[in-house]
Amino acid sequence: MPYQIHPTAEVQSQIIGENTRVWQFVVILSGARIGSECNICSHCLIENDVVIGDRVTVKSGVQLWDGLRVEDDVFIGPNASFTNDLFPRSKVYTTKFEVTTICRGASIGANATILPGLTVGQNVMVGAGTVVTRSVPPNAIVVGNPARIIGYVDADKAEEQPLFSEAPPASLPAVSATRVKNVTLHHFPLVMDMRGNLTVGDFMKDIPFTPKRYFMVFDVPSRETRGEHAHRTCEQFLICVRGSCSVVADDGKNRQEFLLDKSDVGLYLAPMVWGIQYKYSSDAVLLVFASEYYNPKDYIRKYDEFLKGILHS
Repeated sequence: MPYQIHPTAEVQSQIIGENTRVWQFVVILSGARIGSECNICSHCLIENDVVIGDRVTVKSGVQLWDGLRVEDDVFIGPNASFTNDLFPRSKVYTTKFEVTTICRGASIGANATILPGLTVGQNVMVGAGTVVTRSVPPNAIVVGNPARIIGYVDADKAEEQPLFSEAPPASLPAVSATRVKNVTLHHFPLVMDMRGNLTVGDFMKDIPFTPKRYFMVFDVPSRETRGEHAHRTCEQFLICVRGSCSVVADDGKNRQEFLLDKSDVGLYLAPMVWGIQYKYSSDAVLLVFASEYYNPKDYIRKYDEFLKGILHS
């Protein structure tokens, strides 16, 4: 079935996919490329250097300026604003517009503003009225001005575990399975004493490898996100020895969020698990043991590359 154009729309482009619908008073310039099964609602403007994928919804009152790339299955809410020039001046014309990419499955809330030259990652949720000033990693949920990450899509939060002394009770195993493949939550003995408390764990027993390296993360501004990568061969074990932070683990199918706020609880991340740390408290100190020496080639920093690696593993 060919595309449908409302009689009041002005459509100059000839590159429009099947079953796309263009509604009242929409203007589409000749260079624009629009995929199949899209829904372009009333009073929208689409300039020349704009590429829109399949099954995209653009609600009323949206202007898509030169340099915008919208991938498949994106939702753009009413009156969302996109920009393509960091330093606009009247009658001063740039020779090249910033390219902004909205990755597949992302959702842009009503009245949100996206600054130029950014990438909004796949499946991202941008809240209504949010001002996005930096690129957003895949699956993040962002709100506010400037945008800050408040969660991750489909990341179920692990149930909080109670404190225990010396040994966990029978109802609380020392190692708890999680929804994420090859990710486990470990509960160490906690010895409480008026002279000071102590918690202890043995490598290759409580922690499933002997580390070759450790590092600590601290003084992280609360709005910042760390990690956002996977390792090909390196195993990691995370303990928040002071304060608290949240860790999101993702195996490509399941995603779960863990609050690390006790020094007697640790999280094991196997190779080929995508890890993110965020929501650091102001006093947080995150201790990380690693099974391998630092090797930049062991890192996978692009989520799409990580998903491809999972498929071929």
